[in-house]
Amino acid sequence: MTTMSAVEHVELNDGNRIPAIGFGTFPHHGDDSEVTALRALEFGYRLLDTALSYGNEAAVGRAIARSEVPREDIVLTTKLPGRHHGYKEARRGFYESLENLQLDYVDLYIIHWPLPRLNKYAETWQMLAELKQEGLIRSIGVSNFTPEHIERLISETGAVPSVNQIELHPYFPQQDQRDFHARHGIVTESWSPLGRGGDLLADPSILAIAAEHGVSPAQVILRWHVQLGAVPIPKSADPSRQRQNLDIFGFALDEVQMKAITSLEQGRIWHQDPDEYEEF
Repeated sequence: MTTMSAVEHVELNDGNRIPAIGFGTFPHHGDDSEVTALRALEFGYRLLDTALSYGNEAAVGRAIARSEVPREDIVLTTKLPGRHHGYKEARRGFYESLENLQLDYVDLYIIHWPLPRLNKYAETWQMLAELKQEGLIRSIGVSNFTPEHIERLISETGAVPSVNQIELHPYFPQQDQRDFHARHGIVTESWSPLGRGGDLLADPSILAIAAEHGVSPAQVILRWHVQLGAVPIPKSADPSRQRQNLDIFGFALDEVQMKAITSLEQGRIWHQDPDEYEEF
């Protein structure tokens, strides 16, 4: 089992830092989220990822309250849904999450989707920047934003996101997007880091690399993310997988193995183009 000292951290552009791997709480619900999040903290996870739209913020908040891990050691991420886009609406949405979580502040607050048709993501971002200045949020970021969306945020507000959480896995490595992030000091977070699981975990090249290192296919893929400089957010309700997913800092992939994994590129698997996809 990985110890906390073995889990690497990533520096953000605002001076804060986050663990190099997180724990995703979607699609766990209700008490399930409380149990799985509490167990994740016990195993050594310190980056928890939830969202208002997941319907489990209260349960994740209860897990934090019950945990013996000091609050200041936990990086809690939650996300603003589309229904709260807009300058004033964003503040109301944030306080709804804060009430659900029963916390005094949020470590990382993210706009869940840009929703360009609504054309409110820039004013929404301005409110996030103000909430950060008020000390209610430690770091602000976005999710599923393209370079064009992010450039608009920067040009209109002057505030650069600390992270952008995007669909990222060996089938969709997003090289251009990651290069853009690197140029702007934005940390890439990976949602759906293992793809859909089954097909990718059974890929012969992944299996061969896993056998070489004596680790699981999931560990190989999560290690690939970390070596790309991305922060994967895997999710699992299974205790053994939770432990295993965290234990990826005791081995390293070589350049040939990294290229072999990246060569599996096929494109998006969830068919959620940020220029068109809407979620409220």
